[in-house]
Amino acid sequence: MAGPDLIRTVLYTINNLLQQEKYKAALAVVKGFRNGAVYGAKIRAPHALVMTFLFRSGSLKDKLRAILKATYTHSRNLACFVFTYKGMQALQQKIQGKSLQSHSFLAACVGGWLVFGDNNNINSQINMYLLSRILFALSRLAVEKGFIPAPKQDPFPLFATLVWGIVLWLFEYYPHTLQPSLQSSMNYLYHDSNVWHDISDFLVYNKPRITGS
Repeated sequence: MAGPDLIRTVLYTINNLLQQEKYKAALAVVKGFRNGAVYGAKIRAPHALVMTFLFRSGSLKDKLRAILKATYTHSRNLACFVFTYKGMQALQQKIQGKSLQSHSFLAACVGGWLVFGDNNNINSQINMYLLSRILFALSRLAVEKGFIPAPKQDPFPLFATLVWGIVLWLFEYYPHTLQPSLQSSMNYLYHDSNVWHDISDFLVYNKPRITGS
């Protein structure tokens, strides 16, 4: 019975600690790390699985290793960023005695430099994803604050027109400027569809099946 009693005592102690207001800021940093790790794994694993099996060559072992590496990197980086961001926020608030908008910006700048400043495929995808979101958000904020007038018509059709026009122009004439995964996707859609040999690689497969001699 010592085992179950010990477990109950440990759980009681931990739960009691979690209720202590004086430790809330530090505990929030720890849970932020946990949430970053879990969320990073959840969104990267399925993406890596699909992209690897669609576009990556190599053995099954190599593909699984690539999926695990991408998932681990995304999960680790997001966990470390959340830990840094929330830790820096809590530190600034403690020093100045109150929460300011600048705290969020500075804390995120530090985290971005330390964690997402390394130029690799995972960080590149995450940073570009965020860039598209903040451009939308800043446009809405500029209208909300009165810095620019509200459009009389929905600007989304013009936005879509320019986005697709520019990206396909870049892909056709300057593909090296695009991110590798986007190049792979566009090659599959626009260039691979120009090549076939018979019905098998016209409708069933994208490329001819390689058979052993």
